[in-house]
Amino acid sequence: MVVAGSVPILPGECGPALRREAGTRGVGRHEGAALTSSVEQARKLLSRDTAAERKSRLGQFLTPASTARFMADLFTQADSRHCRLLDPGAGIGSLASAFVERCGSSGLDFETIVVTAYEVDARLHRELEKTLAACAETAPLTFEILGADFIEDVVDRIPLFVGQGYTHAILNPPYKKIRNGSHHRLLLRRVGIETVNLYTAFVALTLELLAPGGEVVAIVPRSFCNGPYYRPFREFLLRRAAIVHLHLFESRTSAFKDDGVLQENVIIMLKRDGDQGDVTVTTSSDDSFSDLATYTHPFVHIVPPGNPERFIHIPTAPERTCRSANVRHSLKEIGLGVSTGPVVDFRLRGHLCDMPEPGTVPLLYPGHLGGHKVEWPKAGLKKPNAIRRNPETEKWLYPGGFYCVVRRFSSKEERRRIVPTVVEPDRLAGADMLGFENHLNVFHECRRGLPEELARGLAMYLRSSAVDEDFRKFSGHTQVNATDLRLMRYPSRSALVALGKWAMSHGEPTQAVIDELVNDVTA
Repeated sequence: MVVAGSVPILPGECGPALRREAGTRGVGRHEGAALTSSVEQARKLLSRDTAAERKSRLGQFLTPASTARFMADLFTQADSRHCRLLDPGAGIGSLASAFVERCGSSGLDFETIVVTAYEVDARLHRELEKTLAACAETAPLTFEILGADFIEDVVDRIPLFVGQGYTHAILNPPYKKIRNGSHHRLLLRRVGIETVNLYTAFVALTLELLAPGGEVVAIVPRSFCNGPYYRPFREFLLRRAAIVHLHLFESRTSAFKDDGVLQENVIIMLKRDGDQGDVTVTTSSDDSFSDLATYTHPFVHIVPPGNPERFIHIPTAPERTCRSANVRHSLKEIGLGVSTGPVVDFRLRGHLCDMPEPGTVPLLYPGHLGGHKVEWPKAGLKKPNAIRRNPETEKWLYPGGFYCVVRRFSSKEERRRIVPTVVEPDRLAGADMLGFENHLNVFHECRRGLPEELARGLAMYLRSSAVDEDFRKFSGHTQVNATDLRLMRYPSRSALVALGKWAMSHGEPTQAVIDELVNDVTA
């Protein structure tokens, strides 16, 4: 029998009764396709009629049918004849229906399927119940719909799942930041989960609820792959599960284009307590999957050993890489450091000046970096061009000289992630001190400027296509942190100086020339 679950559905939301007899046969592929097509029509209507503000507030965007089917097809085996499927943040049942469509095919043929679907938005319950009831008419399926907050409902029940639990989970979790000290953050800490976003919280809790050997497939933002805030989650994930499959969309807008989501998403397949082996990586331009490309990579290419941050790289085509034997040096080994610009403007507001005047020194913002050169002072920037030099600001300033700087943030439309610029003293009127605003990363030598040839060589190396491609393997967002740059590997100091000397005697090179020179130096 179908039971509505421990959190009852409100009368009128899903109809007066939720009890149905489970189907007694496996679902055929054509029957499932008809079901998911019907769910897809409902999803498009809801997406069109739901206000963007509500989608953003709940952090939930419904999964298109093509993506749901691709996700369901990633499940690899069934160790048991009895399936217990978890779908947290179920929406209208797009993922569950795709899973049922997959059942009956090779490796996923069950005698019974029990679905637990969490959906906090009561407005979706009626459509969700309709979807699952239709699944129950064609497959040996029972289900429960829980209207509770997923995090609140499961944190106290996790001990009950030890050694047993769900055999499968499929999810498109909500995307929303969790504030430090919030109710959700405190609940998660009770079960040893430290994370900053609902989507990683849902994945972590799902792993805790899986039986050993259980499989989970999730579509999530790629931002968890790097950055210091997600390090505890990465460590949690890698302790609990093996990464089996990663799928990357080349277009930011493809996964949830009906909702206008500008977010780079990744589909990840995990096996609870699995033995970590090679990882399958697939890519496609969009959610049609018409140009699907498949590669297999050893796990050490996904999570390189010796990286304390546990960054998760997603290699795509293997043709070009910066993993040459000659690109092995840390910044410390070549005598350099990189720091976030120390000037936080709102904290020093009383010391800032729109334009330079006596007693001030240059203050550089990302807006001063045009192409590969600094434009200063810059009228109409809507940011200060200078900062007063005095005892209160002195500790935030750097000595004048050559520096290589990289913007911390770029727009989603920009082609490159790492965009380096050489700061030249002559363009700053020979100032003996200068300020770098907090949205810049600054390469320096013991907090002083670099030799010109080293600054130019470093900038040329960072402009290479190989560096950009390597960085994209572990960075799923437009932010470039000093930590990211610090953990990268670089050519030797002498190789960078050689690049810089070439740059000083030639004009602005094309990308092809940069790539060829970097390849020659690092080969």
